[in-house]
Amino acid sequence: MSMSMSNFTLTSQTLSSSPFLPHSVPNNPTTDTAFLTPRLRTERAIEFHTGNTFYRHESATGRDLGVLSASLYRKANGSLRVLDAMCGCGIRSLRYLLQADADFVMANDANDEYRRVILDNLKRVERYSGNERRWVVTHTNADRLLSQCYLQGDFFDLIDIDSFGSDSDFLRSAFNALKFGGLLYLTSTDGYSSGGHRPYNSLAAYGAFIQPMPYANEIGLRMLIGGAVREASVLGFHVTPLFSYYSYHGPVFRVLLQVNRGKLHENREYGFITYCNLCGNSQAFSWDELGQIGCPCSDTKASKSLNVSGPLWLGPLHSAAYIMEMLDLAYDWGWVGNGAGADLEKLLKRMIDESDPRLPSGYIKMDEGFSSYISRCEFSPSKNMKW
Repeated sequence: MSMSMSNFTLTSQTLSSSPFLPHSVPNNPTTDTAFLTPRLRTERAIEFHTGNTFYRHESATGRDLGVLSASLYRKANGSLRVLDAMCGCGIRSLRYLLQADADFVMANDANDEYRRVILDNLKRVERYSGNERRWVVTHTNADRLLSQCYLQGDFFDLIDIDSFGSDSDFLRSAFNALKFGGLLYLTSTDGYSSGGHRPYNSLAAYGAFIQPMPYANEIGLRMLIGGAVREASVLGFHVTPLFSYYSYHGPVFRVLLQVNRGKLHENREYGFITYCNLCGNSQAFSWDELGQIGCPCSDTKASKSLNVSGPLWLGPLHSAAYIMEMLDLAYDWGWVGNGAGADLEKLLKRMIDESDPRLPSGYIKMDEGFSSYISRCEFSPSKNMKW
């Protein structure tokens, strides 16, 4: 997974009665607390207001990745319907409309105090194209909205859920509201769980018991993908990670998944990872190998020096072919190349490097000291790793 900082890139193992109808704008703007402090910002040449809504400029790279993916989908399929389930000030929805040329965007945020800010930003795009709506703003719980979309047969090509913490109760309804072959863009900001400090919380949220390991950032991504794999399998779906991204602020874990029919194959892509506190060896184990968990440095199988985490996604974190398409599009748009977008270019190229299916889980280890991410990151695939 790839992690970006401000000037460098680092790899470390990235309602109303009808919620689909626009609400009226409040008559008294002084009561709209989210709009009391207008703040004009610019992202990829698009101006927008944040007011007092929750907004992080550090998340722009994650939005770049989402917009590139959305545009590729539209070019390949001819149309694009997006549900932005937790839209904040609406910049992500606006970028999907302007840059990915989405045919329709549903911008939802549970906080109706954000409404005026969202409307003020989205009005830069005509609400209608002929008789068809281009966008709509709603305010309801994401899980409820996704369930309503499913029940009404209102399916989407891309569902972007920029959630907080380890909230995952919407996963099943998100899969149901997505078209087959569609894209699901998920988020976690729970660094405590990925670091093994809240194992029962990760077990409840993602079905994975996580213990401390020296590659917690990678574990966080595998935990998030694994939770999605579990929920998708229940519904008879199969997910494929297209890219995985970690950023230090938050921290933020983001994964883009393509969803198709068919359950998880019986292979080694969903299982367990071990780390030995004595020798530093990491291994991956499938479900039918659970009784054989051990470490080469120990004479006994159930070594007390072993930390076991899982079940997790054990397969590749990225699709090299897909990221190559993203990189080509970024060149076409002038987002990278000719001295522009160095960080984004490095990030995408690093993802391509990380896409090698031969790389084992835990191939990037972070030193216990985090004072200098650059100097303390070492590429260390153990010669003893089992894959």
